[in-house]
Amino acid sequence: MKLVKLLAISATAMAIAGAAHAADTVKVGMIAELSGPGAPSGTNWRDGTRLATEEINADGGILGKQVEVSEFDTQTDPQTSRALVQKAIDDGAYAIWGTVYSGSTMVNMLVAQQNSVPQFVGSEAPAIVQKGNPFVFRTSSGAQKGIPDLTSYFKRTLDAKTVGIAWVNNEFGKGGHDVFAAQMEKLGIKVVADVASEQGQTDYAADVSKLKEAAPAAIFVYMNQEESARFLIEAKKQGLTMPLIGEVTLTEAKVVELAGDAAEGAIAHVGLTASATSVPGIAEFVTKFEAKFNRHPTHDAIKGYIGAWATKYVTEMVGKFDGEAFSNVMHGLCLDAKSYPHMLLDTCWDEHGEMSRPSFMVQVTGGKAEVIGIVNSN
Repeated sequence: MKLVKLLAISATAMAIAGAAHAADTVKVGMIAELSGPGAPSGTNWRDGTRLATEEINADGGILGKQVEVSEFDTQTDPQTSRALVQKAIDDGAYAIWGTVYSGSTMVNMLVAQQNSVPQFVGSEAPAIVQKGNPFVFRTSSGAQKGIPDLTSYFKRTLDAKTVGIAWVNNEFGKGGHDVFAAQMEKLGIKVVADVASEQGQTDYAADVSKLKEAAPAAIFVYMNQEESARFLIEAKKQGLTMPLIGEVTLTEAKVVELAGDAAEGAIAHVGLTASATSVPGIAEFVTKFEAKFNRHPTHDAIKGYIGAWATKYVTEMVGKFDGEAFSNVMHGLCLDAKSYPHMLLDTCWDEHGEMSRPSFMVQVTGGKAEVIGIVNSN
């Protein structure tokens, strides 16, 4: 009998301790591509959120509660990502950080919306903020904002009359392709080769051959990291001499690592880059990230970091853990880097959750992407 009473007392004590712990924490679900083709993006996103979480908790947490993050691997599978968003919410997540791949976000963001849970994503397909979802917010500008900044480079700097497009046939690639093709038509630049490839494709010999035969003045390359590297290697092998210009991924550190000297000279417009060390906030972030993870961060790491800190900043503006109120404050919000230093750059969101902030033109030189220009926010 005494043993039964002791067990009962122990169980009660554990329940009280568990309740006290729950009262002192706020849960967040970090859902990213930690394996599969999206792993270079997802692991950087995760590590950006890890660094931010450590800092946020050291800074008193959010509204005095420590942030407790559950990490989930989508395996770069959209349906898996949907199930994991639901699991995180069922487990009590106040906010969702992820996903990065647009195809997954298109599938899983409805779950967060149905539960009124704020969701910060690293995805850039235009359709994500065109679905009327008031709970999804970007951590970098979508293709419909970024690519127009890039296309003036084709007109003004290159004075190109013709262009080729090499793109990956997934949600990310199609979104960028369609915006770019429309911009070229508007500028009067003729698309003489339009070559789609598949996600995970390994052989680009035929694709590059088509582009070479069409002989455009420049080629727009819009693919994920591993595909971009394979394309660049094949382009060097076949001796493509025209400029290769991308948006976001083409000059990423992982692409440069995989492509080696085949990446030399590649140019891209990027919403974020760890190479922009002339920006004090980014320089500080890079130093902290390298010290913690012993490697150089990609733009996805910065995006994850910003999403986590935005969660803290906005929740504390609201003054309570309320997804509806969070969403209302986010729309039309601007956070300046002076007042909110962990945003790194002056950042705004419009009524659709689209982001605006300064961006960069970069070129791979000596095995590194170097900033060659800054583009004002639009």
